Amino acid sequence: MRPHELLIPTAQGLCCKPGGFHIDPVRPVDRAVITHGHSDHARPGHGAVLATRETLDMMRLRYGDDFAGSTQAIGYGETVRLGETSVTFHPAGHVLGSAQIAVACGGIRIVASGDYKDAPDPTCTPFEIVPCDVFITEATFGLPVFRHPDAADEVRKLLASVALFPERAHLVGAYSLGKAQRVIALIREASFDAPIYLHGAMEKITHYYARRGVPLGELRPVRGVKKAELAGTITLAPPSATSDLWTRRFPDPLTAFASGWMRVRARARQRGVELPLVISDHADWDGLTAIIKATGAGEIWVTHGQEDALVHWCQSIGLAARPLDLVGYGDEDDDAGMPANEAAEA
Repeated sequence: MRPHELLIPTAQGLCCKPGGFHIDPVRPVDRAVITHGHSDHARPGHGAVLATRETLDMMRLRYGDDFAGSTQAIGYGETVRLGETSVTFHPAGHVLGSAQIAVACGGIRIVASGDYKDAPDPTCTPFEIVPCDVFITEATFGLPVFRHPDAADEVRKLLASVALFPERAHLVGAYSLGKAQRVIALIREASFDAPIYLHGAMEKITHYYARRGVPLGELRPVRGVKKAELAGTITLAPPSATSDLWTRRFPDPLTAFASGWMRVRARARQRGVELPLVISDHADWDGLTAIIKATGAGEIWVTHGQEDALVHWCQSIGLAARPLDLVGYGDEDDDAGMPANEAAEA
């Protein structure tokens, strides 16, 4: 069997015909294998879903109990047979429950990474190198200009600003799944033990992380708190909320945004971000290239991101590489996937 016979790109997503499933399909299919809970990868309406327990729980929180016809939970390192294939899940280090999916058949192993990072993160299981013949990598930050700083140093910038401006409320825009919880955990690791406030759209997922044992300290809903009481506090909110009328409830709000895209200062200015925090849940250029080499894969398929640059780099070191040109990925969670009434809460 050749690699392109095992996994092929289709309009629904990456299809494994020998296994009878799709990986992270963008349209409803009979059987879906899901890498993680972000809404551009985990969509409702499939006949059956195989994913980690955390990813299934995340889908249930967002879409309701009937998000799929049936579900099956799988742990890291566990292998299941699907059709003619063996499917094994390995940690991706992206968000809680995120996984790389290794598909083996006919003496070939292909690893679909989903989204991943190799940077330390107190909220999820670290990325694991999985040797393979073909590695399917994302390329969100697949340009040499993207080299992420230490996330802990970025959080120290936030805390320094809180100390410098105790009369102001600090609003941190962060994606509701993964990024927000990582920022909170890093704040706690930096010895900030005051209550942290949450926009309504953040509450379900953040409290789920806490129930799974992630140390997030005291969390409070910002809803109903008097304006004067929010001076000197930190509030986590979806990025869209930090630029709307919702911010008027805060005293002289200082807006921050935690994203790898904050490396591009023009993006920060466009969003009116006063304190850019370069914190990403995706591998940067150095991470991508190091991981590609470490897998030992002789062939690299590149998807959703800066595909051309990473394909060129792979070819320059003698690897076979090509873009997959999958569509429907990359619009990572803001308040996407949240019910309209919940996203509007504060």
